[in-house]
Amino acid sequence: MLGLPPSGVDLHVVGSGNEAAATDRSRCGWQHVSIAPPAPGPTKWARIFLKLESENPTGSMNDRMALAMIEAAEADGRLKPGGSIVEYTGGSTGTSLALISAVKGYRLHIVSSDAFTQEKLDHMRILGADLQIVPSDEGKMTEKLFRRMIEAARILQNGTGAYWTDQLNNSDQLSGYRSMGLEIWEQTGGAIDAFVQAVGTSASLRGNAETLRERNPQIKIVAVEPSESPVLSGGKRGAHKIDGIGTGFVPPLWRSEVVDRIEAVSTSDAVAMAIRLAREEGVFAGTSTGANLTAAMRIAEELDPSATVVTVMVDTGLKYLKNYKERRFLSVN
Repeated sequence: MLGLPPSGVDLHVVGSGNEAAATDRSRCGWQHVSIAPPAPGPTKWARIFLKLESENPTGSMNDRMALAMIEAAEADGRLKPGGSIVEYTGGSTGTSLALISAVKGYRLHIVSSDAFTQEKLDHMRILGADLQIVPSDEGKMTEKLFRRMIEAARILQNGTGAYWTDQLNNSDQLSGYRSMGLEIWEQTGGAIDAFVQAVGTSASLRGNAETLRERNPQIKIVAVEPSESPVLSGGKRGAHKIDGIGTGFVPPLWRSEVVDRIEAVSTSDAVAMAIRLAREEGVFAGTSTGANLTAAMRIAEELDPSATVVTVMVDTGLKYLKNYKERRFLSVN
């Protein structure tokens, strides 16, 4: 099916469990779904749990890290009441910062690019952010583009005196993801054998992994990166179109000792898995979730049927409608 790894895996979905996202905790319980096996292939894999971070206020797990960075800066005085914030972003972190800035009364200056979805750019503007757009090379996400965005944010910070969240270097965000790791532990009842997560800043992988490993050092931690730019695996950097991951260089927050294994997933496989998830399970996610699930299925195939693999629905697919349409998936019956 769609040229993906053979299936036959039980897939479960769970709400975010985040108090900021849902005051009614009852809707965060487990719901069972399963991807039906095509043709001959394994029918007994480890089960996979998909944590629905799309249930956060902006539809993304980045709400957690944005709030953690802002609250830490408020606490130690780096961010003053009525102040300004600067950040470079593909859009998810920027949208999360824009929501928080709107609520707390901060002015937000964003550096982004036309490589990222128009939906994200529009969402940030609607929430009140000022945007500076850095042109890309035909919509491709490359190391050169990310470094140009970072430099533009640095210049903007110097000119405005704003607080720069600087997500690639900001360890304050780890606390937001450590609480997520605790939720995963509690929601699975501690029955987790592997955690799979794509790497952008690396904070979500690290925060979750460190929390889970504190409770069970035997949990396998699997990082996911674009196969077109497998720098974490020691490969050559390149261009890809999986939003939010694969900067083309090793992010400063990356810690190789936390990770047992790295899985590389192509843009085409990530997109195809995201579409498959929507059409077979009614769960509409972005491309990084497609990469997560592709890698999780590889791990589940290797483990005992009694094992549990947890991965993350990073964000809602509603942030990527134009991109999916351009790839003609929306016109396929």
